[in-house]
Amino acid sequence: MLSQNILFDMDDTLSHCNIYFDMVIDQFSDQLTTWFAAYSLTADAVKDKQYELDTAGVIQQGFTEDHFPISLVETYRHFSKMTGRPESEEEVEGLLALGKSVYDRNVEPYPDMVETLTALRDQGHRLFLYTGGVESIQKRKVETLRLGDFFGERIFIRQHKNSAALEAILSENGFDRARTWMVGNSLRTDILPALERGIKAIYVPAIREWDYNIVELTTKPPGAYFTVPTLKDVPGTVESYLNGDAELPASANVPVK
Repeated sequence: MLSQNILFDMDDTLSHCNIYFDMVIDQFSDQLTTWFAAYSLTADAVKDKQYELDTAGVIQQGFTEDHFPISLVETYRHFSKMTGRPESEEEVEGLLALGKSVYDRNVEPYPDMVETLTALRDQGHRLFLYTGGVESIQKRKVETLRLGDFFGERIFIRQHKNSAALEAILSENGFDRARTWMVGNSLRTDILPALERGIKAIYVPAIREWDYNIVELTTKPPGAYFTVPTLKDVPGTVESYLNGDAELPASANVPVK
């Protein structure tokens, strides 16, 4: 079997991530609906505004440590201004602390993470980690999950995870694109950039997905592009493709919004 270069996303591909943000957002919406009870503020309204502001922050700044906590404060200030309820510096500080608490959670691996990476390594493939976020936070996750056992120093952490960032990694490190794959849960930051840059892609939908990650795929796959239900299906998909046993699925079969 011809050795392949396989880049893995980390958050919500190899390890849980969205569930921790969801927990904090639930706490946040409960807090705001309590503070603004006199104004009949609903949890859905809070979550919709927070998502809007958080998404705008990611698009403008990339994956920074502050964008999520700041989105909570901006949401709070939006409803304070809308209702006329006075802002409190103590409440602002509390929301910033709540937002930052998401990074203190003990990260957990996705089901079959170790088995999947072991199988691919045993098949002779070279594994790379390509994740978006703050370097110190992501490195802490790598250490907790013992991902160095599989990726060694072959780890790329980028604040902006997009087509340009992927192109820089592929070009600067001399990847053979005909033998390179991207595996991830985000259509926006994993799959679409991979298709745009001419490498193969495997889409593994997250257990709990963030709407930001779901986009319409308008780029025709130049090579293999698969959707699999779980992480443990990745080794068999790669092996089947290399053995000539797998057909390329149509991108229209991928769930998009």
